Amino acid sequence: MSSSRSSPVLLFDVMGTLVYNPFYREVPGFFGMSLKRLMALKDPDAWLEFEEGKIDEKDYFRRYFIDRRGFDHDAFRVCVRNAYRWVEGMEALLGDIRDGGRQMHILSNYPSWYETIEERLALSRYLPWTFVSCRTGVRKPAAEAYTSALRQLHLRASEALLIDDSIDNCRGAEAAGVPAILFESAGSLRKELTIRGVV
Repeated sequence: MSSSRSSPVLLFDVMGTLVYNPFYREVPGFFGMSLKRLMALKDPDAWLEFEEGKIDEKDYFRRYFIDRRGFDHDAFRVCVRNAYRWVEGMEALLGDIRDGGRQMHILSNYPSWYETIEERLALSRYLPWTFVSCRTGVRKPAAEAYTSALRQLHLRASEALLIDDSIDNCRGAEAAGVPAILFESAGSLRKELTIRGVV
């Protein structure tokens, strides 16, 4: 790509950045326990493998708890689905970025449930689901998550910009040469992107 690119290609995280993450409140509530208690009982590897596309939803639910206890899978799906909503202010911001002609892509760690988010919120009206870990097989902050995206988009690292609510993911991007903004709110992000001439 030409070094004369006037604005970076924006790589957006999804959960906690564009879409509210139900894991910290609604999911523990579904099981009637605290987040701390849930974390102590969950299989620590199942979610990572689900996000990487190594296991499907059926296997994920089977392995959800270390002791393999059962639970109502259908009710759980409904709980998670109903909790998905836009992070305040982010839909409007994406609309402004899109209307300004800026190129955007999703770079997300998430399992096949991203399809449910799309059905509910239609993120693709603003940016494509280009890089989702369940399809790419690699999760941020692994270097390959960023370098593979750069290769496919034919970008130099300096021509991209990651927006993510995880400091580890931002640090991973920066280690790969990709500038990053740690997401805190739509308002603060809008100010930062305005300074950078993106909005």
